[in-house]
Amino acid sequence: MSGLTGLVKIELPTTTIRLCDGGIIDFDGETYKASDPTFGTIASVDSLQEGVGNEVPALDAIMYPPGTAAIAELSQPGFQRSRVRFWLGNYDRDTGELTGSPTLMFDGQIDQTTLTVGKDRRELAMSIVSTAELLFERNTGNSLNPVFQKSVWAGDTGHDNAIGLGVPIAWGVESPPRTYRRAGPSSSNFNFLQGGFL
Repeated sequence: MSGLTGLVKIELPTTTIRLCDGGIIDFDGETYKASDPTFGTIASVDSLQEGVGNEVPALDAIMYPPGTAAIAELSQPGFQRSRVRFWLGNYDRDTGELTGSPTLMFDGQIDQTTLTVGKDRRELAMSIVSTAELLFERNTGNSLNPVFQKSVWAGDTGHDNAIGLGVPIAWGVESPPRTYRRAGPSSSNFNFLQGGFL
């Protein structure tokens, strides 16, 4: 007789959690159990929501950690972007072994963890998004600074002295044209606003 099982693998920087929805299942040389000593059991996994437009597929999972687990072990900023995978597979109820290869249902990453502690309540909620989330990140700050410039063009010193060059703007009044003087043999002025020499 055959049964259906869900498998979850969460690869945190501090540990790897391998859970199944009951019993003990061996898959890909690793053992999946119904409970983890630190993170406890899976309370629920929301259905996968498809992303539309500038959203990516996402789901929420809630875990019931045991009361003995330290709060610092359960929710850390370093958990963000940890890989999370969900499989669905068939197993033989008599032997407890998988029949065939489980189907990978979702391959994502932790976006956020939230630990809720209250009277008779201790839950760890994980917001899990697709790895496609990385495509929406803007690498703001990766340009026009010396460190990034040298990471792309080793030895380049073009941005070494370009720090703190703010252009003051008068607030509340019409600002006069900004003129910059250049040191050197030529005494010409360059006006950036009008795009040429004065």
